[in-house]
Amino acid sequence: MTTHFDTAIPNQKTKVISNDYIKGLQYKHFWWYNFIPFLGTIVAIISLLWLPIGPIEIGMLIVMWALTMTGVSVGFHRYYTHRAFKTHQSIRVIFAILGSVAAQGPLISWVAVHRRHHECSDLPGDPHSPNLHGQGFLGTLKGLWHSHVGWLIDHDYPNPTYYAPELLRDQSISKISRLYLVWVLLGLAIPTMIGGLLHLSLIGALQGFLWGGVVRLFIVDNIILSVNSVSHVYGTRGFKTGDQSKNNPWVAIPTFGESWQNNHHAFESSAAIGLKGWQIDIGYAVIWILEKLGWAWDVNLPTAKMIEAKTITLAQD
Repeated sequence: MTTHFDTAIPNQKTKVISNDYIKGLQYKHFWWYNFIPFLGTIVAIISLLWLPIGPIEIGMLIVMWALTMTGVSVGFHRYYTHRAFKTHQSIRVIFAILGSVAAQGPLISWVAVHRRHHECSDLPGDPHSPNLHGQGFLGTLKGLWHSHVGWLIDHDYPNPTYYAPELLRDQSISKISRLYLVWVLLGLAIPTMIGGLLHLSLIGALQGFLWGGVVRLFIVDNIILSVNSVSHVYGTRGFKTGDQSKNNPWVAIPTFGESWQNNHHAFESSAAIGLKGWQIDIGYAVIWILEKLGWAWDVNLPTAKMIEAKTITLAQD
């Protein structure tokens, strides 16, 4: 199934696009890349009755999770969307491919959606806000459903020529974005081949496909979506922002630190999202290592004065 969100788009002045072609692509993308991994995960769990998993399957699941989350958190989000640091062309390409393997959409489309989210965060126009669906328990429930699942099926598509023109002009990145399906399939094929080779059997290949591929897709998908939903409803607020972003510690590790959403919305271009020593931020740890190796530079971090200026005091709270 081919997904070309980045093509057939209007002029640069149009912020969002809504037509039958785009809606059809969104619907197909949801079923192929979100719902089928959900069904595959159910199959994988049932298969445990006669195909117990071992260190190989667990290892592939963890490694593939770590690689794809690096691609999304460090690559798609902090580098491509917010330009939180600079790096070499080879690493830019690696980040773009690893993020694409997560099956969250083509790189350029992902960046456009996220920049639109920051422009309209928790206001009309935000593609996936959980806070625009009424008050009370039912309003919260509807909002969580929309921000975690519903928006994937149908939303006004942020125009890449408006929100990500520099990426459309970058020939190598545009090509990687157009080859989105190739990277998703590679992300399924590689653990399948590794499982088959390590077990020397077709059953091993099947287990690699299920646990390193399909289950990993489902887990990473819901980890990333939880940042949109849970971290804009539940948690604490340490900084003044114009939205309802929260710092949520419970999913900090699986999200690579993305769940410190209040921090992030206060300092969007910061390479570090966990701003206190106890706020786990694996994504920033990756950037820190790259910087020490000389592979990342101009790493953006908020100054003490910037942090103080936006900190919510007891009187303000």
